[in-house]
Amino acid sequence: MAVVHRLAAGWLVDHLAFINQCGYEIWDSSASPAAATSPGACCAAPALGATSLSRDGLEPGPAAGREAGGEAARRRFVFREEFFDISQPHIAAATGEQLRQGCSDLSPTAGKANSSREELSQGAQRGVGGSVCSARKKRRRQQELNQGELEALQYHCKVRQLIWEGTLGLVQEGLRSGFLQPSAAGLSHKRKTLPGHIGCGLAELCDMAKQLPAVGEGQQPAVQVLGEESSLPEQALLSCLTENSSSSARIVVVMGQKYLVPPQSSFLLSDVSCLQPLLSCKRRFDVIVMDPPWENKSLKRSKRYSSLAPWQIKQLPVPALAAPSCLVLTWVTNRQRHLRFVRDQLYPHWALQPLAEWHWVKITRAGEFVLPLDSLHKKPYEVLVLGRARGDPKQASREAEAVPAIPDQKLIVSVPCSLHSHKPPLAGVLAEFVKPDVQCLEMFARSLQPGWTSWGNEVLKFQHMDYFTPLGDES
Repeated sequence: MAVVHRLAAGWLVDHLAFINQCGYEIWDSSASPAAATSPGACCAAPALGATSLSRDGLEPGPAAGREAGGEAARRRFVFREEFFDISQPHIAAATGEQLRQGCSDLSPTAGKANSSREELSQGAQRGVGGSVCSARKKRRRQQELNQGELEALQYHCKVRQLIWEGTLGLVQEGLRSGFLQPSAAGLSHKRKTLPGHIGCGLAELCDMAKQLPAVGEGQQPAVQVLGEESSLPEQALLSCLTENSSSSARIVVVMGQKYLVPPQSSFLLSDVSCLQPLLSCKRRFDVIVMDPPWENKSLKRSKRYSSLAPWQIKQLPVPALAAPSCLVLTWVTNRQRHLRFVRDQLYPHWALQPLAEWHWVKITRAGEFVLPLDSLHKKPYEVLVLGRARGDPKQASREAEAVPAIPDQKLIVSVPCSLHSHKPPLAGVLAEFVKPDVQCLEMFARSLQPGWTSWGNEVLKFQHMDYFTPLGDES
């Protein structure tokens, strides 16, 4: 189960455990043919520690069936642990300001509208130590804060106490249970190099697909189902929804690269210009989660991936994909203009009623913020905006009686993945607020999960086999 602890403030979540409970088991190609074809083999339950989807998220299944020789016919994979080996903060806070030390009387950084950058740097220096000093010398900037920086500071002052106190309570609970380890500070697993496939070209493939001749209506099924191991024609992969409807993981081969697809999951690999296959499958979703590629200056400089302007995000066919009373969750950077856009423009444009703002707080395995809470630049938290489609009032009333109302100002606290834009799982925290057997969609996804449909131009990125290792393989 991804949720380790639940308190009034929110949830402490184990992202790595969630991935490893998704049932990444496949038939071992070295297993005997008799084992692979034995009666009921394809319907074997996941092995101990693997999972199946339920109302409460993911729960362990019984041990997998064994072949006549006594050895399991399946091979289980786990996500490489070093990508969650966040043992130390990216920038260390001063000694007295670590959460695990229980210092709850830290005063907020001074933040009046007429404060200068120099005053703020001095006020926050306790939280970022010498890093602020060196950054200040490097930049040699001491002018007044611009409007965006002032708005960000004002928002931080508003949520700061909530984040500090709520995270403190969840961290203390994690320390008591042993999930978090104070001794983890300063320790680290042996680092491994990033997989060499990092430029595997999924986004480029989606871009090239625009030059391919269009598939005529009726020539391609709305959904294609994966077999034991599938090497799919790129055009077929890009023109319809691909589904693994089995209880086992499947391997899909794209441009010679192997990707693990979890059980009971489906995906569409395409960019925003090729969303028709998702609409053609005629599924209406009760939960839609999206992580749009927001515009920002650093992204333009790095050219890591293409961004979307607000007007382009507005064109996404969310109303056509949303079921009545659909719950929509949008990840937002800490830029206030993006938050205002979602809350005041995007959601009303999609006929959504804004409900709540949650915060994802990133900590180390020792229970420290990955960045000082009062850092002048990046913060150790991100915002998640929740809204609901305005459906039939009578139906909305019946659904409100069936599940609790969405609360405001909740925290999702977790050790983040070191891979860029790998967001924490939401299935566990949403389970109590949605009906059982809901249809869920993740937009701009870079990974898959059981029971969900996922879409994006890099939707298989973190499913690449190089991010996984066979269970028991220490190499």
